[in-house]
Parts: sequence; structure tokens; C-alpha cells
Amino acid sequence: MDSGPPNQGRSTSSSSPNKLRSRVVDAAESVLARQGYASAVDVLTGIGWLDPTTLRRWMRGQLSSLADGIQTKPARVAEAIEALRAWAIEKQLDPSETEYVARTPVRPRLRFSASGDEAIERLYRTHWLSRDLFERERGQVIAKANRAPELVVIQPLNRDWKCHRCGATGDLLMMEAPGPACLSCVGLASLEFLPAGDAALSRRAKAASEIYAVVVRFSRSRKRYERQGLLVQPQALRKDRSEKRGP
Repeated sequence: MDSGPPNQGRSTSSSSPNKLRSRVVDAAESVLARQGYASAVDVLTGIGWLDPTTLRRWMRGQLSSLADGIQTKPARVAEAIEALRAWAIEKQLDPSETEYVARTPVRPRLRFSASGDEAIERLYRTHWLSRDLFERERGQVIAKANRAPELVVIQPLNRDWKCHRCGATGDLLMMEAPGPACLSCVGLASLEFLPAGDAALSRRAKAASEIYAVVVRFSRSRKRYERQGLLVQPQALRKDRSEKRGP
């Protein structure tokens, strides 16, 4: 599947493009008012063509491209992306290219289209910023959008899992495209677990750790993953403890 600019010669009913444009504009206006910018991912999610589960899998690097998880016909997706671009230009929004990287320790760049064509990728990467944002707000919005997503480690309910790389098991795992991976194989085995409960300590440890991961566990009763704590570098905790003790 590839979602590039729509073909000019495609035949379609006169009402269909207008209906799709109206849906795209409604979704874009809503997200623009909420966060100060609109993007292709926001709009595709807003009109119901990109479900949150697929988006999470893509962000974890479990899909080769975002297009692989969108069931809508490529031509229709292309029309939606073009409608977003036309709306943004019409509103004189400012384009800002954003980096999308996977939620994995290696941080590879995420791909949107099956072909990886740069022109198509740029359409997806572009965030359209409101001109009503003050300079400081604009900088904050751009910085937040370009911030690498937090790494997520899972406390599995089933202890019979095995690492798809080495066959080992353990109390924690990280999901990869082929399956679960142990912390040694993903390069996080040296991190120390900090249980949730002390918000101030968690903030300090996260800020002091060059690499960290959020630990979650699935709640059967609530049907969702819930935060259990953090994995941080041991020196981040040692630093906090030494500062508490003082000279």
C-alpha cells in the first residue's frame, strides 16, 4: 500500500471528494484548536482510518510502514492527505517537518509509505502550525513533536515467554516486530528498576538518566496497561541518594 498524492485523472463521484474533505477539515480544525498544529497522523486517526492500536504498533517498529496498518484504499488515503495540505495552505498555516522515530532503543526513523518515496514521506512528516502561536509556544510545540517517544518495557502476565533473539526469559520484556525480546538483547539490562509511588524521585531519576524506560503491566480488570515504575541508570539513583545525604 502506498499513499501518495492523488492521481489527477482518477474518476470519482462529485460528492465523494467534498464529503471526505469535510471530514478531513473537521478533524484538522479540532486537533489544531487542541494542540496548536495538525498532522497527517492526527487527521487519519480523527476520521477513523488509523486506529490507536495500529499506531502504537507502528511506533514500536512492529510495522514496516504505517500504510501496512491502514485498511482504507491507498487512493482514498492519498485524497485525505491532499485535502489536509490544501486546507493548511488555505489557512496559511506554517509547515514544520517533524522527525518520527520508533519507540525502540535504536531509534530508527519510522516509514509512512510502502515505497518510502521521499515526497510522500515529507507530506506525512509535515506538521501544520497555527500562526496564532507565540514564538515561545511555537518552539515548545516543535520541540515536543520532535522529542523521541518514551521506551516502554512490559511486565508480562505470562512468565512462559521466550526472547525471539536468544531464547531467554525474565521478568521484563520489550516487544519487537518478530516478538518479545529480553532486556539483554535490546541493550537495557544495565538499568535499575524504580517502582512507582514517589513522583518527585521518579522525575529526578528520569532527568538524571541518559536512557530510561517506562515499565507497564496489563490490568485484566481495567483492560489496559498501567504504569509500574521506571528503568533508569543506576548512577541516576546513586546521585539522588548522595545529594539527599549531603556533604
